[in-house]
Amino acid sequence: MFNEERETQILNILQENNYYATVEYIAQCIHISPSSVRRDLNKLEAKGIVKRSYGGVSLLRGDRSIVPFAMRTHRNIDLKKSIARKAVSLIKEGDVIFIDGSSTAYFLSEYLSGFEKLKVITNGIDALTSLTKYRVDVYSTGGMLSPPNRAVLVGNFAQEMINSVHADIVFFSSQTMDSDGVVYDCYEEENRIRQLMMKNSSRKVFLCDSTKLSQQSTFKLCNVNDVDDIICDKPLDDYFTVPVKARLH
Repeated sequence: MFNEERETQILNILQENNYYATVEYIAQCIHISPSSVRRDLNKLEAKGIVKRSYGGVSLLRGDRSIVPFAMRTHRNIDLKKSIARKAVSLIKEGDVIFIDGSSTAYFLSEYLSGFEKLKVITNGIDALTSLTKYRVDVYSTGGMLSPPNRAVLVGNFAQEMINSVHADIVFFSSQTMDSDGVVYDCYEEENRIRQLMMKNSSRKVFLCDSTKLSQQSTFKLCNVNDVDDIICDKPLDDYFTVPVKARLH
């Protein structure tokens, strides 16, 4: 079993057990030694996802509606990769693109190896790291680390940077989208960054895996008719209760 798979299983166990479990219990559940569990927990603690205590571990979540980024990147990986591959087809050499700090958009950053004259602006820490592998120009928005997941840059510095540029395309995701075409997320500061990226882009592309459908969250991000394209892993032709102008992929 790979380290990432074990980490995902550990996080799932913590979620299913009121955000706490003992080392022994985790070891029994995933059939590895307690020492291996402790090594994995040390890595998760270094990422700011869990907190070790004597004999056990707790999942750190300032707001339990906000799932840590490292956990989200382990969820629905095949769906997100499928969406990312579709999204890449919309990019052409020489474009300036925004990639938001969502885990879905992060996977798009993994598929840009074929470009050389591309400018990418992102507020996602993991996307910045991923993009160092390629020959594209990479810009950070700067800003403050988002308190809930410590993997996204938000705040005034980030907003000022985004307002100082114009992009050809923005690729963004969110937590949920209901059948009335309203897109939601649970963290206001991250929503504000996405809204500014949309405002300063010619084309707005919403990346939405099917697990986010038919749900609502705390803060409204936009309406489906505020975007130009929606990329999903399943057909959306019969999903919406309202007329949709966006191109469905």
